[in-house]
Amino acid sequence: MVRVREVIVVEGRYDQNTLRQIVDADVVCTDGFAIFREQERQALLRRLAEKRGLIVLTDSDGAGRVIRGFLNGIVDPSTVKNAFIPDVPGKEKRKSSPSREGKLGVEGMKPEVLLRALRTAGATMDDAGQTAARCAPITPADLYSLGLSGGQDSAEKRRRLQKALDLPERMSTKQLLTVLNILVSRQELRALLASVE
Repeated sequence: MVRVREVIVVEGRYDQNTLRQIVDADVVCTDGFAIFREQERQALLRRLAEKRGLIVLTDSDGAGRVIRGFLNGIVDPSTVKNAFIPDVPGKEKRKSSPSREGKLGVEGMKPEVLLRALRTAGATMDDAGQTAARCAPITPADLYSLGLSGGQDSAEKRRRLQKALDLPERMSTKQLLTVLNILVSRQELRALLASVE
């Protein structure tokens, strides 16, 4: 599996699942057009772009182009790379009918097509520095042991942590884990939790 240093931004969770089977990367979703009204998520994307850079990978249809244009407008252009998939007629396996424009989206692309799109965009792949940074990632077990999941007051602890990090309120524990691994180390997380309790 190829490592990608930048954070990859996709439209939805099926796109995210497809990419996670192909590359070792942090992949975040816009949740489609929800990105237009969620100021906190926009701010998070700007922070991720500053920290590691973004690769925007949206569908080739009209909605994908609109979302891509919006994302390129809210972050520093020097921190964004754009990956494009080709127009391929068809429908995704999980869908009963094709999209309005009749094109496959990111989730329907073959792995080699997605890898080529990332390479063409200039993705930083197999970076040695990233290997070192990922030596001790924050895990679901860490979240549990720190009381951020599985406990009686876990939701409140996550809420305080998210507020301290200026993160969107509406994040699943899994999304929070992805973002924490981009923004902080295990040690920084422990120190931050101690300061907000």
